[in-house]
This record gives sequence, C-alpha cells and structure tokens, in this order.
Amino acid sequence: MPFPLECCGGLNNVDYSKVDLTAMTLLSDYVNVTDPYFIAAVLSIAFNPLFWNLVGRWEHRSRSLTRLFGSPYAACYFLGIVIISLNFLRSHCFEEAMKSQPKLPLLECLLGYYASLTLIAVGILLVTSSFLALGFIGTFLGDYFGILMETKVTAFPFNVMENPMYWGSTSIYFGWSLMNASPGGLILTVVVALCYAVALLYEGPFTEEIYRSKAPKCK
Repeated sequence: MPFPLECCGGLNNVDYSKVDLTAMTLLSDYVNVTDPYFIAAVLSIAFNPLFWNLVGRWEHRSRSLTRLFGSPYAACYFLGIVIISLNFLRSHCFEEAMKSQPKLPLLECLLGYYASLTLIAVGILLVTSSFLALGFIGTFLGDYFGILMETKVTAFPFNVMENPMYWGSTSIYFGWSLMNASPGGLILTVVVALCYAVALLYEGPFTEEIYRSKAPKCK
C-alpha cells in the first residue's frame, strides 16, 4: 500500500536544525567533558600509545634500555610491565569517568546488556589470542629492541584482521560502556579507537622498515 503523499512530503518539512539542537542538548545532559575524571581518562587514553611509540623508537635508535638492563629481553620485559601498568591506570580512569557521568536510561535494557557481553567476550578473545600468538616479547615491541620474529604471525586472530589486539581492546571498552549505560564511556571509546588508528599510522610503516632493513642480515 503506497504511503500518503503528505506523509512523504513531511520528511522534507523536518527542521533539521532542531534535530541537531536536540542531539547536542542530549549529549550535554549526559556527557560533561569538563569533568576532571573525564579529562583524566582522555589524557590517559592519548598518553599510552604516545608513550610506547616514543620510548620504542628511542630504544630502537639508542639501545639505552638494553644497555641499562644488560639485555634486550630484560629491557623489553621492563617496558612491557610499564605498559601493562599504564593500561591498568587507563582502565581505572575510564571507570571513574563513567561513574562520574550520568547514565542513559535508553541503554539500560536487556538488548544492551547482551550486546555488551558479546562485545566484551569478542574483545577478550581477540586480545588473549593475539597475546598467545605473539608472546610477551612480540606483544610489547620486541622488534624495537632488535628481537625479531622469524616469520610473520598469520594464525588466528591475525588471519581474520590486522591489529586484533587494538581492536579487541576497543571492543572491550565499547562493551563496558554499554554495560554501564554510559554515554561518557561511549565517547571515550571513540577516543580510544581514534588514538589507536593514529598510532597505527606510525607503528605499521616503522615496524615494516625494521624488518626490511634487517632482512639481509637474517639470511
């Protein structure tokens, strides 16, 4: 049955400025970007990939950590522990930011709950399987310390997607935000994804260059 003409024409009469204003009002009601906890979460999210990329590149150029610890393996384990600690701090800031922000009742439903469980489960699967495939050294920038892998890892989950640990982590934060019905958490999850995307623009080519420059010596 065709729709009445006035119904179709009604779409053209929508005042989209009011729609945008309503969306902005809704966002301001549930997300306070000036909240100290929210700001701390944003800073910790942005700092972590910046930190490990700068330290990793500095180590690759100078081998300062290797000299300090007397072994590239010991130095890599040290950096890995620091990165893990920073990630725990980031998660703590993320949680405190969600607690300090209002909840969105629309997200407090059974569908949202099951969606959050699914996202968290998928994220944990990606992060855990990535770690098992790469090992501690491979996960925490071993190639920046001169500890190169013999072959490229192609097992699951790397046969499904590139950089599964980053996107698995993003999925966990996404699910966590839904579980807490937190619009602030959803905004922070977008920040996580953006920071990872920017980090990959630098990490990917740099890692490829490390292996390309070492390839003749490996033979």
